[in-house]
Amino acid sequence: MPKTQARPEIVVLLCDADFKRWRDTKTWSHRDGRPFSKEEQALAFRATRVELEEIQEQFARYREYRRTMDEAPEALQRFLAPFMEQLTEKNLGNAVQLMNEDERAEFDRLLGLIVAPVRSFAPYAF
Repeated sequence: MPKTQARPEIVVLLCDADFKRWRDTKTWSHRDGRPFSKEEQALAFRATRVELEEIQEQFARYREYRRTMDEAPEALQRFLAPFMEQLTEKNLGNAVQLMNEDERAEFDRLLGLIVAPVRSFAPYAF
């Protein structure tokens, strides 16, 4: 039996939901505070287990992205340590000269993580 696909419009809507129910509108709201329209509320109530699982996966991927970004400075330090140990004049330029092509690619990746701004969550982006 083929797995049912998550409907992207429901996943996107629920990823933007603040599930606090507002007394005045009797609806949920978007994360920016706008209440769900009647159509959005109805769509949210039609969410299936597949959509809820997809939302969990979306947030899990984002948490992993954030963990990677948060750990990047320490990972770069650990990566550079063996190169710096080999040097008498310890500077980044000298360390890079010791690296092979694969090591330079890893250095570039880690450095890119450090300098890139952390992106906010968006469904289907991670």
